Amino acid sequence: MSMTSRSLPPRRARVRPSPLAALVLLAALSVCRSRAEDGYRLWLRYDRIDDAGLRAGYLAAASRIVLSTPRGSESPVISAARLELMDGLGGLLGASVAVELEKSPGAASSLGDEGYTLTRRGDGAIVIAANQDIGTLYGSFALLRQLQTRRPIAGLHVASTPRIARRILDHWDNINRTVERGYAGASLWEWFVLPEYRDPRYRDYARACASVGINGAVLTNVNADTLALTPPYLEKVAALAAEFRPYGIRVYLSARFSAPIELGRLPTADPLDPGVIAWWHAKADEIYRYIPDFGGFLVKANSEGEPGPQDYGRTHADGANLIADALAPHGGIVMWRAFVYGVQPKVDRVNQAYNEFKPLDGKFHSNVVVQIKNGPLDFQPREPFHPLFGSMPHTQLALELQITQEYLGASIQLAYLGPLFQEALRSETFSAGPGSTVARVVDGSLRSGGLSVIAGVANTGTDRDWTGHPLAAANWYAFGRLAWDHTLDAADIADEWTRMSFSNDPRVVETLGRMLASSREIVVNYSMPLGLHHIMATDHHYGPGPWASAGRPDWTPAYYHRADAVGLGADRTAQGTNALAQYAPEIATAWADEDTCPENLILWFHHLPWDHRMKSGRTLWVELCLRYQQGVDGVRQLERDWDSLAGLVDAERFAHVNALLGQQERDACAWRDACTLYFQQFSKQPIPAGVEPAEHPLAYYEAVQLHYFPGTPSGK
Repeated sequence: MSMTSRSLPPRRARVRPSPLAALVLLAALSVCRSRAEDGYRLWLRYDRIDDAGLRAGYLAAASRIVLSTPRGSESPVISAARLELMDGLGGLLGASVAVELEKSPGAASSLGDEGYTLTRRGDGAIVIAANQDIGTLYGSFALLRQLQTRRPIAGLHVASTPRIARRILDHWDNINRTVERGYAGASLWEWFVLPEYRDPRYRDYARACASVGINGAVLTNVNADTLALTPPYLEKVAALAAEFRPYGIRVYLSARFSAPIELGRLPTADPLDPGVIAWWHAKADEIYRYIPDFGGFLVKANSEGEPGPQDYGRTHADGANLIADALAPHGGIVMWRAFVYGVQPKVDRVNQAYNEFKPLDGKFHSNVVVQIKNGPLDFQPREPFHPLFGSMPHTQLALELQITQEYLGASIQLAYLGPLFQEALRSETFSAGPGSTVARVVDGSLRSGGLSVIAGVANTGTDRDWTGHPLAAANWYAFGRLAWDHTLDAADIADEWTRMSFSNDPRVVETLGRMLASSREIVVNYSMPLGLHHIMATDHHYGPGPWASAGRPDWTPAYYHRADAVGLGADRTAQGTNALAQYAPEIATAWADEDTCPENLILWFHHLPWDHRMKSGRTLWVELCLRYQQGVDGVRQLERDWDSLAGLVDAERFAHVNALLGQQERDACAWRDACTLYFQQFSKQPIPAGVEPAEHPLAYYEAVQLHYFPGTPSGK
């Protein structure tokens, strides 16, 4: 058969492990526990509980586990739950635990298809009940989490259901296995040897995702390659889908809008052209023959040079609805990204997505969700929430967060993003009065149902610890937990992750919790404090570059910081670009006033004089310099805190984090020195007392060049 044939290739039979093979697997996992820690197990560490009394109490309370589902029969999902419980409880308790399966009439209807309950029954059994098998799997992980974090289970009564239906990781992975903005090695997907060879790591990826409730994965980069839609690659995608299916994870693909031209050899990709419409319908039918539960497409169109419907004089709604109609008969969805901007010198870049999408409210079909970044620019260390969340009440909106640290030091610098995610989700839009948070817009509770989607740009790769930095997996974990329940607190999530990933020792939990809680604000302080944004180096986005030039104005830091002899910051009030007009009046009025605008966003919305008095009583110039110094001091405190854990944390991960914190301190100093020296050219004021003198002159920092930085799209 030709590799370009459109006919379906023959299916390969999968060999299922025998009971003996399963026991061998469990034995191998037990052996792995005796090896040095390297982060591979993430938060799914099932090491024996040291406290003999606690272990005995758990064993008495959990000597019998019952999986209760309406079907009451074995399935791939139930098998996955059973194996996880056998391995997890066996490891934690040092003894085998009976895991039984029983048929039940179903759990409460309020749990939906994915919710679960954990209860201790009168006969002493712990019952994990759900309406569907996948809820049983989620409940199994939740029970193990109870033990891993040393919570009581004697009077167990837990009920949980996800607030957002589709909780998806977006992988910016290219088919050549490079990862755009990926800092943890190559792509996990071994395209060349799929489908014949399926790396066992796929199962562990799926386990990790399912353990926090993630139920979808977009496998390919938003800067899409049409090759992924060809039959040979659809077979490979089908193989990954088969690996993930027992863990409740659907696969999605990014779609290139010009695919009808590039693959179908049509003269156009006009969304209203009958031939284009027919091509997308045929392609959708083909995909679902390979992958019956295919989730749908993520589309980046008319942004950063990507093709789209505007190339033909059509709207984003025209383009999204074209593809959505092709997927609709199969139950698929389209996630149409609102990250769009063109070269419009007279229009503030942060205004452009609103300008394009607000007029289209209510014009998208029912299986389309408009996917919006948390802020109106581009995953900066801090941004205000995106105004579209408060402006499209008749459109299904998804929140896109970035787990990988494109602007927060890659996987070299410690930045726990739970507080950033929480900040975005809890932002008040006032779209339907007080209480109209971004979270309620996304979960559908403000508009009574429909699609609810949240996406996180993944930080995974082939590094042994998955995420490059031994502490960066906390961001993957936090995304999953908040996607499941956005009312959870980021500090509590950090506590869970620490206990599961490192230790329940109170000294470790308290210290690492403090480090994680402060880390994002530390990065903000030494890089882009007080609402500064987009002043990083060009292309790789690592390190300072407020002086950088680029091929277009809106890629140039000066476009955003607007430093001059008068002051600093972007004026987005009515006297400036009027971006504030895109927000509800309650927000626009407060933020337009220099005295009531949140100080952590002040330079996002205001061009302030250098001698403007801040809330501290200091001038803007002095405050700015001291914030940079506070960032450096914060990293040094992180180093001291980590040093205090010597002997309490395994040697391999201790040494790794220690080295990375040393690099982070050097980077923080470079940010402080470069930015204070650069902005001093405009303020004409001395560096204030309390700020360490720069190690080098400004020219030194301006001359720094990095080559082949990981995750750089150009590869240089």
